[in-house]
Amino acid sequence: MSTYYQIFGGKINVVSADPSNPIRGQVWFNSATPALKYGALSPASWSSGGNMGTARYMLGGAGTQTAGLGFAGYVTSYAGSTATEEYDGSVWTGGGNMGTARLLLGSAGTQTAGLGFGGYSTPSNKNNTEEYDGTSWTAGGNLATSRNRVGGAGTQTAGLAISGFIATSPGITSCEEYDGSSWAAGGTLPGGIASTAGTGTQTAALAAGGGVGAPVSTSQEYDGTSWTAGGNLASARGFLRGAGTQTSSVIFGGTNVTEEYNGTIFTVSAPMATARGYLGGCGTISAALGFGGKTTVLTAATEEYSPPGIVIAKTVTAT
Repeated sequence: MSTYYQIFGGKINVVSADPSNPIRGQVWFNSATPALKYGALSPASWSSGGNMGTARYMLGGAGTQTAGLGFAGYVTSYAGSTATEEYDGSVWTGGGNMGTARLLLGSAGTQTAGLGFGGYSTPSNKNNTEEYDGTSWTAGGNLATSRNRVGGAGTQTAGLAISGFIATSPGITSCEEYDGSSWAAGGTLPGGIASTAGTGTQTAALAAGGGVGAPVSTSQEYDGTSWTAGGNLASARGFLRGAGTQTSSVIFGGTNVTEEYNGTIFTVSAPMATARGYLGGCGTISAALGFGGKTTVLTAATEEYSPPGIVIAKTVTAT
């Protein structure tokens, strides 16, 4: 029988403590345990977080997995809501109310520097912008074009409004850039899209999926000046969310499908426990947050995403 040394050309290291950053396939003997251990791949997963105080969909989202922000949306009517909730990684609590009730709005930023723009409140689309400081919302500059189902990316002082829906042209091709006080025209998309998942920054954004009528699987990348085609999603869908950067993002919702993007291709990852559309989302590829939305009914459920990673596995315990 061949030995480990004969197969791999080296001996198993004997250590008194496990390595802090093991790699997949690394093998060692921990003399303190004592046990033979190795670095193994753990699968991606979604786990349950704390429920929102109010079930809602068509809402805005910003922040991180441990400092999230959910605001506006449909609660009881298409007039929309002004309610804001803040997430600390386990519990949602009430935040300051928006000045204008709405749903289907664009969103960006963080829990203490959030941005909400556009949207809809019966009977019309909205062009107004609001900025959140962690306590209260204040008015910002108006969008040039009132729109709902608008994608969002960036920060409070460098935001991006991506395409959207207006009455005369369901999927508009314009995007607008925000500098913290006013909006200016950005690059034109090659095709109109609504309900897309926007993520990234104002100068390196990603718009994935969405649709006007039928959902699409295409994505577009923005460099601060122009839009170019990115990789295609494995599953065409709209009313979805994204978290992360242009070259390292996770796209989820619309159904229960999750996909990771590396700047070139999308790869299917762990499905959400609850299939839903019109949800809120935020975070990064390594710690995304999905909340609210609609299944057959409105939901307050929150899910937290963990990507594939390396864990320490134990094979034999010495006696």
